[in-house]
Amino acid sequence: MSDRLSVFKTYKLYVGGKFPRSESGRVYEVQDSKGKWLANAPLSSRKDARDAVVAARKAFGGWSGATAYNRGQILYRIAEMLEGRRDQFVAEVADAEGLSKSKAAAVVDAAIDRWVWYAGWTDKIAQIVGGANPVAGPYFNLSTPEPTGVVTVVAPQDSSFLGLISVIAPVIATGNTVVVIASEKAPLPALSLGEVLATSDLPGGVVNILSGKASEMGPHLAAHQDVNAIDLTGADADLARELEIAAADNLKRVLRPRAVDFTESPGTDRLTAFLETKTVWHPTGSLGASGSAY
Repeated sequence: MSDRLSVFKTYKLYVGGKFPRSESGRVYEVQDSKGKWLANAPLSSRKDARDAVVAARKAFGGWSGATAYNRGQILYRIAEMLEGRRDQFVAEVADAEGLSKSKAAAVVDAAIDRWVWYAGWTDKIAQIVGGANPVAGPYFNLSTPEPTGVVTVVAPQDSSFLGLISVIAPVIATGNTVVVIASEKAPLPALSLGEVLATSDLPGGVVNILSGKASEMGPHLAAHQDVNAIDLTGADADLARELEIAAADNLKRVLRPRAVDFTESPGTDRLTAFLETKTVWHPTGSLGASGSAY
């Protein structure tokens, strides 16, 4: 018999590259699918949400200004680190979703593969949604995608890791920064993801992870004037309606909730959901019979 005391894990928020406790000091019990206590998670307040937006805005300039190739390298490094902590995530997903170890392992493997998939898109999406446009006149007309800005994501409630990865990775792959409201009933995989991000090359503030009640933080973030877009994937119908109304005040982009099978190929919809298109006109000079003069 071991006489060691158990060392319980203390889960914290991930905001601005650091691990604060909730400003309110509140926590709530997280239970597994059978009602067994797993941990106490921070119950984030509106002040925590505001701090996360400040951190995301501060990080936006550097992250959006990085080359797409560099963003891809950083995301791939995160996938490497997720692979190194695979066993931890398998255990957390099994507890969170009531899965067997083998099924949880399949979910974690799919999530890591999904992260790698999005990492590969960082320097390719511009060729899909941008390009040169034919115009009548002596002009170049070029359209290029640009990130929307700070995005709030209400993470899926039931898919605690694969769904979480599927909504975070495309947002940051395209140069946005994000404030994530983790699944209320299964936040532990999301909070552990913050530990991976903190020890990767990802700049602090690019991803900020809050645990607690979406119904408490969501309306504040939806109405926040420095949040540019909101993904309502994890919101129920009543909350989604409330957040849509709040988001209209400063014309946020809104990705409405819909039924999603996260095990299927995601396509590029989530990559393009939070991109703006910038179109530039440039004169080519005089056009004559002998050709163009630039």
